[in-house]
Amino acid sequence: MKRFWPKLHLITWTGDEESPGAVSSAERLASACKEGNRKAQKKLFDTLAPKMMAVCLRYMGNREDAQDVLQEGFITLFTKLDSYQGSGSFEGWARKIFVNTALMHLRRTDALGLSDDLSEARTLFTPEASPVEKMGYKELMRLVESLPADARTVFNMYVIEGYSHREIAQELGCTEATSRSKLQRARLRLQEMINDKK
Repeated sequence: MKRFWPKLHLITWTGDEESPGAVSSAERLASACKEGNRKAQKKLFDTLAPKMMAVCLRYMGNREDAQDVLQEGFITLFTKLDSYQGSGSFEGWARKIFVNTALMHLRRTDALGLSDDLSEARTLFTPEASPVEKMGYKELMRLVESLPADARTVFNMYVIEGYSHREIAQELGCTEATSRSKLQRARLRLQEMINDKK
């Protein structure tokens, strides 16, 4: 009688990737950084810098300002590491620091100009769906980076970061109507730029 031996595919954790439910490598590095480990600080910087640079670029619109914000963000991150309590992802916590740093930089340079008139916001309505959905991510991000700072900031906060208009108004010190107006203006400008590319 011939025996049948089933082929087993065992899933093993090699240590190269995160195991389910495990602490992320960024969280392990953050713990080592809290203890003053310089190598861990360098590794954490190398791990987070590419992702956070993308966040900074979206808000600042140019590489030079984005690099300044990235540096300021890391200074803040390393000085506030003790405030990370482990609830939620470390990367999400870090991302908020970089978004807030970008917003502070924009406020300092008065790039936001958030004093729109509500009556102007009423004229910015477009009934058709935006063709933005048809574009590739990288191409869209290049267009977003070219928006004026105020419109780019509100667009990033609302569309990409998921802030509500109330939260945007609180963060930027403006009204919800101004936030909506800036978002609508950003969408209209993006639509114009897309139509120009046709």
